[in-house]
Amino acid sequence: METPIRLRAAAPISIFAALLLILPSCSAQDIQVVNAERRIDLTSHIVKVFLTLKVENAGASPASEILACFSTNTVTLEVLYMLTHSLEPFPVEISQSEPQLVYYRDSALILSPYHIKQQITFVKTPTTKVESFTVVDPTHRAGTELKYGPYNDRPPYSYSPMIVHFENNSPFAVVEELVREVEISHWGSLQITEQYKLAHAGARHKGVFSRVEYQSRPSYSGVSSFRHLLARLPPRVHSVYYRDEIGNISSSRLRLGTLKSELEIEPRYPLFGGWKATFVIGYGLPLEDFLFESPDGRRYLNFSYGCPLVETVVDKLTIKVVLPEGSKGPSAVVPFPVNQYLEKKYSYLDVVGRTVVVLEKKNVVPEHNIPFQVYYHFNPIFMLAEPLMLTSVFFLLFVTWVAYLHMDLSLRK
Repeated sequence: METPIRLRAAAPISIFAALLLILPSCSAQDIQVVNAERRIDLTSHIVKVFLTLKVENAGASPASEILACFSTNTVTLEVLYMLTHSLEPFPVEISQSEPQLVYYRDSALILSPYHIKQQITFVKTPTTKVESFTVVDPTHRAGTELKYGPYNDRPPYSYSPMIVHFENNSPFAVVEELVREVEISHWGSLQITEQYKLAHAGARHKGVFSRVEYQSRPSYSGVSSFRHLLARLPPRVHSVYYRDEIGNISSSRLRLGTLKSELEIEPRYPLFGGWKATFVIGYGLPLEDFLFESPDGRRYLNFSYGCPLVETVVDKLTIKVVLPEGSKGPSAVVPFPVNQYLEKKYSYLDVVGRTVVVLEKKNVVPEHNIPFQVYYHFNPIFMLAEPLMLTSVFFLLFVTWVAYLHMDLSLRK
């Protein structure tokens, strides 16, 4: 009997470290990989690796508590993991009219602590423009695909260096730092503010930039640059703005939909390798779509982690969930490890300040765009704090004005 298991990872890891976690109770001699197929996707600046392993346990002891009947049978593992900053531009500097060439370094053999009976690796490039690649017989090339293998009966920890030098003009969009602030108001709105520090992480631009050439020959000039970015926002978004340190940027288009909204933004200038830009995106969302009440009486926010920009790596992501004043006992549930801590924020009319749940993570990829929850206790009586404060202020002003009108400040003999 064969049982499929799917694993996901979003970091440059040794994927067989995950396999060791799944099979902790068996010795390496009992485990062998019957068949392994690896597909490496190099069409973007984020390398995606799809790994299918057919694993056999020849020992008498079970492999894990989950696979209790795994003593003599096989299991198929399907693994997806991402590699960031793994494509090395070469040459490191290019002119406006040159395409971008990059190196990808790996092993033609799958690195494994187990014996692999048979394995094969496929490498997919964006185009057929491949400058060079390492040949580890048998190696075949057909169109945009390189095929390494099949290789039979490889011992544990077998390694054979592989280098592919190819053209990749996809946007190397890297957000060096992103701060997302999610402010909850129980009066019916959710306000999102996103501060971006964006960089082009590809080959650095050399020479003088010619806007005339860039606009007149878009197919040849600046092919590795990017002038547009697409942000996928939740449905029913409203009050959207896009600005930088100069002011509002009008070159953006918003498409609203029932399942999602898309904001296409255009920086003030196209980004070439090594160039950077900072900007802010803000928008509002209806509270009822994201705030709910749990059976134990707590309120909780259900929101998406990650970066809204498509095909973007975030070196450092900080999410700040600003809770209403008077909230108590906050806790966050995130489906992957993050750094969590609390801080205070004071806004207008605040008395004791608002609790802010801060979630920090490095090396964030699009696959991290999955929901997380922030739970907290809230007494509705605190919703009256600001209206009562405003009423008290206006009442004191009114009393002061009436007293002033009835005061006689004239000088009499």
